[in-house]
Amino acid sequence: MMGHTHALSGAALWLLVAPGLAALPGLGGIAGELTPAVANLTAPNELIAGALVCAGAAMLPDLDHPHATIAQAFGPATWVLSKAFNWASGGHRHATHSLLFAIVAGIGSQLLADHVPIGRDVVVILMIGLALRSIGIGVPGKTITSALVNIGLTAVMFLLLHFRDVGYLWLGLAIAIGCLAHVIGDCLTERGCPVLWPLKQRWVLPYDIGIKTGRAFEVKILGPLLSVVVIGLFAVRLMPAVI
Repeated sequence: MMGHTHALSGAALWLLVAPGLAALPGLGGIAGELTPAVANLTAPNELIAGALVCAGAAMLPDLDHPHATIAQAFGPATWVLSKAFNWASGGHRHATHSLLFAIVAGIGSQLLADHVPIGRDVVVILMIGLALRSIGIGVPGKTITSALVNIGLTAVMFLLLHFRDVGYLWLGLAIAIGCLAHVIGDCLTERGCPVLWPLKQRWVLPYDIGIKTGRAFEVKILGPLLSVVVIGLFAVRLMPAVI
């Protein structure tokens, strides 16, 4: 799937599951221990921040693809990182397109957030920047101008969330769910993903019904439909708070 499709699916999945995650502490037992992380997930500022982070995280598995949106997002730095991931993971749609990668990325992000506050902020900024970049915010045909617009909007969004006292105790959850959204999306294509890597078996739809990346269905139907779903979910989740 294309970058904007992955980002929109990440945001949509977060908006769908956030209320359920917020309700987990009420179940008691082990779920009750999640209270600090999920108690405020449905608060407007936390919901917006979570959707942005999850949308950005939905781009992470494609770090194994040097020509993907994420590899081009921050110039030579992300390109070199992508080449390293491509080599280490065995190529595109291997280790990074798995349940294991989603878990490791989530746990790693949460450990970083818990022990290195500036590291947490860097991760959040990168995820916001990736989310904005992937959905095409910028000036058509103007690469440098688009990059500057992206940097400016990312900074503004991060500062707004910062001054709204958004906590990021849920950061690991959002990263893991975003990566999982990417894996689910690519499992719906004709190439599939090795979800249970290091097992090599791919979870895939038959070619005749699998989504063809970049083709008319994704560009003209799926992408716009996901945009409507995200806007609708935002309206449903935020409207009670506004009223």
